[in-house]
Amino acid sequence: MKTTLEKAKQQTHKDTVNVLQGIIEKNYDAEKGYKKAMQEAKNPALKGFLQQQAAQRSRFATAIDQKLRQLGETPKESGSVTGTLHRAWIDIKSSLAGNDDEAVLEEVIRGEKASVDEYQDVLKKHTLAPEITQELQTQLGDIQGTLNRVKRLEDITS
Repeated sequence: MKTTLEKAKQQTHKDTVNVLQGIIEKNYDAEKGYKKAMQEAKNPALKGFLQQQAAQRSRFATAIDQKLRQLGETPKESGSVTGTLHRAWIDIKSSLAGNDDEAVLEEVIRGEKASVDEYQDVLKKHTLAPEITQELQTQLGDIQGTLNRVKRLEDITS
């Protein structure tokens, strides 16, 4: 029979794994979304920016993958159904909007805002190991920086 402390540790482990699996899935979605947006973008500088962001999200997923493996867990290897649906929505919206860069940037902003909300929610609602909290805070800061840059890019293309 497990002690209360053992049960608490087991529940904390389970919660941490669930949080990290959700975050890794979102990063896979974001990486695929950036690659999709890069295909839709016309401006070469915007394409380069989107490629950098896809690579960044791949690095984020790799970092979370390592954290999950350190916890003795097998990380998810793909994104979510929601992410697939969002990319399909981008396809439809882009075709209706004439594939303009402003429409691409609007979707990037929407996606980044959702990522910021997700990370903030996780950090607020869950008590995680310090090294995991630090990793998520660093990634959140990078996502917020990206969001600010995308907003400036949108102002330039408008």
